[in-house]
Amino acid sequence: MISRAICGLRNAAWRSIARDFALGLVAVTGLAPLNFWPVSLIALGLILHRVGSAETPGLAARRAWFVAAGWFGFGLSWIVQPFMVDPLRHGWMAPFALLGISFGLGLFWAAAGWLSARLRLGGIGFALTLSLAELARGHVLTGFPWALPGHIWAATPLAQMASLSGSYGMTALTLIALAAPLSYGWRRGGALSLAVLALAAGWSWHRLALPEPAALAARARIVQPNIAQSLKWDPQEADRNFTRLLQMTEGAAADLVIWPETAVPYLFEPGSWVPLAMTGAGAGRPVVSGFQRNQGALAWNSLGVFTGAGEVSQSFDKMHLVPFGEYMPMGDLLWQAFGIRAFAAQVGAGYSAGGTRDLLDLARAGAAGAGRALPLICYEAIFPGDLSIDARADWMLQVTNDAWFGTLTGPYQHFDQTRLRAIEQGLPLLRAANTGISGFIDARGRVVEAPGGQPALLGLGAEGVIDAQIPGALAVPPYARMLRLAGEWPIVFVLLAGLVLARFATRPRPYSA
Repeated sequence: MISRAICGLRNAAWRSIARDFALGLVAVTGLAPLNFWPVSLIALGLILHRVGSAETPGLAARRAWFVAAGWFGFGLSWIVQPFMVDPLRHGWMAPFALLGISFGLGLFWAAAGWLSARLRLGGIGFALTLSLAELARGHVLTGFPWALPGHIWAATPLAQMASLSGSYGMTALTLIALAAPLSYGWRRGGALSLAVLALAAGWSWHRLALPEPAALAARARIVQPNIAQSLKWDPQEADRNFTRLLQMTEGAAADLVIWPETAVPYLFEPGSWVPLAMTGAGAGRPVVSGFQRNQGALAWNSLGVFTGAGEVSQSFDKMHLVPFGEYMPMGDLLWQAFGIRAFAAQVGAGYSAGGTRDLLDLARAGAAGAGRALPLICYEAIFPGDLSIDARADWMLQVTNDAWFGTLTGPYQHFDQTRLRAIEQGLPLLRAANTGISGFIDARGRVVEAPGGQPALLGLGAEGVIDAQIPGALAVPPYARMLRLAGEWPIVFVLLAGLVLARFATRPRPYSA
């Protein structure tokens, strides 16, 4: 009889774990490419209630951890793709990578669940602590703010809230609006939820009603060659890939040509035939391209402006590197002892980080009317703080190679986060991706129209070019001003103040020690 009771408890525990995991799976469908944000809202509300009603801090932490495992396990399932580029060599690591990132990032959610239960604040407490945990996730150990709950709004008009609160603020407001009725009842809590909704809707309407800024005088061509990652660094394919890029550059009806990240399939050598061929194909127009350069044992993932007789007039070295993708912790030791290096690096153990993020003065480089661009390489665009520098750009330029992210979820989520950066900064953004998605994004995060009325967009897996006018900028939004002055600290202080207020407004729930 005792054994049956123990088995029953074990079965109940496993059913509870499965329920939590399934809730996380359902909740994350609000992210791209599914964009089922109504479903996500319902699931997130259930998650807040379930974690907030846990009897002990330990149970709250467990529930939050397995919810997060479902959320990240599905939302970041693209993480296995880099291991499948060379499956015979790296494929065995793919399941461990998915489990590691799902349960590893889930520790942030588990800590939030434990703290909220310890404070005995119910669902509203978990909403606030989870918002703080997501802020921490975006910064700890170089940070990884991918798949925030607030990203479910990226494909909706409410995405304009990013210009006021940023993605972290959108996450907090969403969770607070869902948790308030659970903690304070439908009268008081519902009023708070309606106030949040009115703020989001009113501000978004205001942003979308602003006059359209004048476009820059310059036109740009974005080149999307759609080169498979398995062929990108194949020495036998290098000449063919490079010829494809040159052919897509020739005859551009634009003042500026943009190639994707690491588009040049050779290590850069000043004065070689490669930059001469690039500027020749551009017929004197500047060609902006990702390339790799090295100096001795050091290598950099760089973006250069190729002008004149094959010179690089300006360059930028990627500053925010991808752990394990572009550099390895203890990289020199692993490289020398075991020959293990980062996936994307072609020289040594991995790339070195750049020092500063300076604007590219493209007008000075020969693209009349193109102004100054803020350079971003690949996943640097997922970090709001990386865009905050003293000088104000005219537009942002992202080059990326999303072939690493597969074809199911990763590229769509990356594109949505790029659009949010445009909204947060009030700046248009031009995006050149090797396999897609490439496009011209305006200062409200919308894809602009190319001549002929078609969207200035190249979808995933397409090969082609887009020629369009560079859109104009809006005034500096409140969130961008806050980032420049104080970083994300005001949001941290507001959330901490919210915990204090919740302590006074909420009758502490009893829990078993």
